[in-house]
Amino acid sequence: MLTYYSFGPGANSLKPMLALYEKGLEFEHRLLNPAKFEHHEAWYKEINPRGQVPALDDDGKIVTESTVICEYLEDAHPTALKLRPDDHFGRAQMRIWTKWVDEYFCWCVSTIGWSRHVSKMVEKLSDAEFEEVVARIPVPEQQVKWRRAREGFPQEMLDEEMRKIGVSVRKLDDHLADHEWLAGGMYSLADICNFSIANGMQFGFAELVNTDDTPHLVRWIEQINARPAVKAVFAEVPREF
Repeated sequence: MLTYYSFGPGANSLKPMLALYEKGLEFEHRLLNPAKFEHHEAWYKEINPRGQVPALDDDGKIVTESTVICEYLEDAHPTALKLRPDDHFGRAQMRIWTKWVDEYFCWCVSTIGWSRHVSKMVEKLSDAEFEEVVARIPVPEQQVKWRRAREGFPQEMLDEEMRKIGVSVRKLDDHLADHEWLAGGMYSLADICNFSIANGMQFGFAELVNTDDTPHLVRWIEQINARPAVKAVFAEVPREF
């Protein structure tokens, strides 16, 4: 029995969710409410001691880290639909793209998201309530990020992250100008992992992602959104609490 713990269909939580839906695997979906800090509750930290989502429970075997979960599903639960190229070079190219999104693209988008949205989760807490929340966070770097969300990220940091987002979307658009998909000539985990971060940027970052400046990126985002499994995810899973 597969049990998947997530925040819902967005960012890192979306990656394995799309893989699960695309592969047609049966699973129990446990949605955690970030606004209630459920991922820092003791019961969840018994599942993932880092207190982060997503996490996958495969009959008692716990797998964490979104991209790792996606690859695990391909290895442990093969289906007729494959999300990795068969050839070694294609798989290497796929992993270059998933490594890039995990180490670069995701982080700059995440910082802006924390500044714009996560800060609202803690702005109404008293100092004592906030310190109680922070004390339950097991990862020191995440404690720092929550404090910055409450106090405000330095403007120079936000400017630098926006610069990196600009670099990222141009990189994607340039590649997609000559390729339908990111790697191996097929829809793969490279597309799923990058789409999970890029989806919606034509609205949230419209000054950078639009049909004039990044037409190939927009085409790719729309093409993935048109897939039946992707439509099912957004129709069936609540986007926010």
